[in-house]
Amino acid sequence: MFFTQLYDRSLAQASYLIGCQATGDAIVIDPLRDVRPYLAVAEREGLRITHVTETHIHADFVSGARELAAATGARLHLSAEGGSDWQYAFAASDGAELLRDGDVLMVGNIRLDVMHTPGHTPEHLSFVVTDTPAASGPMGILTGDFVFVGDVGRPDLLEKAAKVANTMEAGARTLFQSLQRFRSLPDHLQVWPGHGAGSACGKALGAVPSSTVGYEKRANWGVATLDEAEFVRMVLDGQPEPPAYFAHMKRINREGPTVLGTVRTPPRAEASTLPDLVRERAWLVDLRSAAEFVTGHVPGALNLPLNRSFATWAGSLLPYDVPLHLICGERGDNAVSEIEAAVHDLAQIGLDRVVSWFDAEALDRWVREGREWQDVPLLSAHELASRRLREPLQVLDVRGASEFNAGHLPDVSNVPLGDLPTVAASLDVLTPIVVQCQSGARSMIAASVLQRAGRQDVFNLIGGFVAWRDAGLPVDRSPRESA
Repeated sequence: MFFTQLYDRSLAQASYLIGCQATGDAIVIDPLRDVRPYLAVAEREGLRITHVTETHIHADFVSGARELAAATGARLHLSAEGGSDWQYAFAASDGAELLRDGDVLMVGNIRLDVMHTPGHTPEHLSFVVTDTPAASGPMGILTGDFVFVGDVGRPDLLEKAAKVANTMEAGARTLFQSLQRFRSLPDHLQVWPGHGAGSACGKALGAVPSSTVGYEKRANWGVATLDEAEFVRMVLDGQPEPPAYFAHMKRINREGPTVLGTVRTPPRAEASTLPDLVRERAWLVDLRSAAEFVTGHVPGALNLPLNRSFATWAGSLLPYDVPLHLICGERGDNAVSEIEAAVHDLAQIGLDRVVSWFDAEALDRWVREGREWQDVPLLSAHELASRRLREPLQVLDVRGASEFNAGHLPDVSNVPLGDLPTVAASLDVLTPIVVQCQSGARSMIAASVLQRAGRQDVFNLIGGFVAWRDAGLPVDRSPRESA
């Protein structure tokens, strides 16, 4: 048996390619939309991708299952569990085989036993893997978003992201029952999860790529908690706000993602076209770091640094129905590489309409021509404390509610970054705004959101809450009050 995990850092997502070396058949579980890595591995190992499946209808990225099946001619296998509301709309047209609890999927000599493990989502499946020529019993389980290393899948996304009312507690109880089945599995089975540290599909995911059933029984709080009421309380407590784009991803993946064929990077735009885009209030995405953006940027540009959080904030803050234009601070081949990476990450979450991009030379020309060059004024913790005594300020904490409740500046409003675009219009137009987060990165994004909305009186707190706390200034721990 051939087995490999393919891990995408920007989404903290793991997919798997498993092949039978005797027959050359292979299956991919939970593929991303960019299918090139799977094709490359299969070619290198002399395998044919003959089967494609996924554990559930994903909320955090556009599934690549349909894309990979189209590219290879592989048979598509999709969950038939979860009830009528959670069926794949494209299953029949794509000739997919529907999977139910207890079904067996053979890939050459590799056996995958289908286990319905609802709770994170109603249709969720796990796959117990057996290399039949090598052993009489299974060797591991592909758990998707059911069990992670050190955590379990969150059951609140249907209510918080997909807006299906009154489902959180029921989902938590269903998840608890699914975990009873997981605990009954042999301790030696390896656990191959669908996400790692940094994913919003849980609250305390480990960074280790795999585990075992026995270890998770000992070290995973969700698996180890045997009282149902206590489990329900714990699994729903402190879950981070789901990114705003999760509901959109659910719809795309249930209805059927568009098959791209390939992810194409547009050509570099002429620097002379940038002023017209600014005048038209086009959607300009500045990929530079917060440290570069703060010193100067073209008006109306949204600062989304190309780092591990790029896809999360892009999906939450960018519209899906307009052309996008990227700006990077690199030149030459470095610029091309950065833009290709950004286009790739955007495509993984369904933002396919990147039509042009600009490099550092365009920014240099902008400055040489004496055009408006916007910045974000900075305040230190002590400067903010002093100014609040002298004048009214709107201080917005753009962290999540759980972070806010753990400690925040006195008399501030908590507006999680993903909610800011809808809140911006309701803010007092006569009072300057100070944005702050944990350390200053998210708040720079927030400042760019507010500037794009037309606010010129926006300041950023240097170092965020950490700097405020470390300066010995007062910290409040009263519960969140949304703006």
